[in-house]
Amino acid sequence: MTSFLKELKRNRIKFLMISPAVLFYLVLAYLPMGGIVIAFKQFNYNDGIFGSPWVGFENFRYFWESGQLFQVTINTILYNAAFMIINNGLEIVIAIILAEMAGKYLRRFLQSAIFLPYFISWVVVGAFVYNLFNFEFGSVNTLLKSLGADPIDVYSNSSAWIWIILFFSAWKSVGYGTVFYLAAIMNIDNETYEAAEIDGANVFQRIRHITLPALVPTIIILILLSVGNIVRGDFQMFYQIVGDNGLVFDKTDVIDTFVVRSLLTIQEFGMSAAAGVYQSVLSFVIIITVNYFVRRVEKDYALF
Repeated sequence: MTSFLKELKRNRIKFLMISPAVLFYLVLAYLPMGGIVIAFKQFNYNDGIFGSPWVGFENFRYFWESGQLFQVTINTILYNAAFMIINNGLEIVIAIILAEMAGKYLRRFLQSAIFLPYFISWVVVGAFVYNLFNFEFGSVNTLLKSLGADPIDVYSNSSAWIWIILFFSAWKSVGYGTVFYLAAIMNIDNETYEAAEIDGANVFQRIRHITLPALVPTIIILILLSVGNIVRGDFQMFYQIVGDNGLVFDKTDVIDTFVVRSLLTIQEFGMSAAAGVYQSVLSFVIIITVNYFVRRVEKDYALF
């Protein structure tokens, strides 16, 4: 304890700078973990969280017997895997293109334009999607009608929504992710590029042999962080884009949207808490497993 107080006094400015982040995770991540007990109780308002009767694993059994556990889990994992592959791939490509651009002002403009969708609310994106694909007055069908073609009923075609969700996920988040890769590229010693250029390497050879290898640690770290949330769907994105259209739930329903709809329908807090515990445990197992294999291949690239 004495050594900690000495360290605190010696680096008080650093501890002060990190305190907001520590308080953020303490209040919003660690303290709410006490609510996990709801997953094992029949919650009611009169008795509260700790006074409600214990029911063991009944809430988990209900989640299992709903018949949707396997489907929504697969949907969640496949969507997040696709987001990781597509979004990271686009972020790397765009970051390399921006880094290789000669025009400083054009590069800044394009970076800002790509980054802008990140600040748009999913509510606005959902309205945008609806006005695009509405069967009666959507922009897409209005254009098809003006060309003499038959309108398309997108809202009854569940397969089409896979591509719609993938597109808008990339459109909204790629600009933000590009910043990380662009920062990593800017950190590469410029003399390395100059030496390669003197040796006759063209732009593609410099990207292949200098830029991409230098990005590997950043790529692995960002993917590992994404893997930790692979069974957590972006509720705002799925709910605002798809809404309550039951015709497409087989291809668009993820754990988070399924739980929220169940909670709104039957007011069963224990089942929603059980789903949250299920997600957390599965995420923990996945991240530990992936980190183990990364550590076996390259120790320096592992998170821990």
